[in-house]
Amino acid sequence: SDLDTRPTNGDLSHWAQQGVLLLNTSLSVPPGAAGAHARWGWDKLAAQAVTEAQRHRPLAFILWGNHAQKALSDLTRPSDLVIASAHPSPLSARRGFFGSRPFSRVNAWLAARGEAPIDWAGR
Repeated sequence: SDLDTRPTNGDLSHWAQQGVLLLNTSLSVPPGAAGAHARWGWDKLAAQAVTEAQRHRPLAFILWGNHAQKALSDLTRPSDLVIASAHPSPLSARRGFFGSRPFSRVNAWLAARGEAPIDWAGR
């Protein structure tokens, strides 16, 4: 995997401690019912969170899947990094996620800005 990012236990708090925010525009999904909460208005809250974060600095976006790409396309700015690919789910990962190297691309962008890279593996 890109930069050996597979978590060993599912705890991604080490990402959060480095400023990484995982954000799904639906925020919640019942098991086996993808998109069931898509019209609950969570997308507006997600957009507000992005807009607020952009007030502080340029952002790196990793947009997985068509829904994320459409939902955030109007929010990104030229100063932001935007990486778009297929979703990493088993149903679509082979359609463009594999080989997209999102984690190393974010770290290269951070390094070019003189910022510390993300320790994605957290080991």
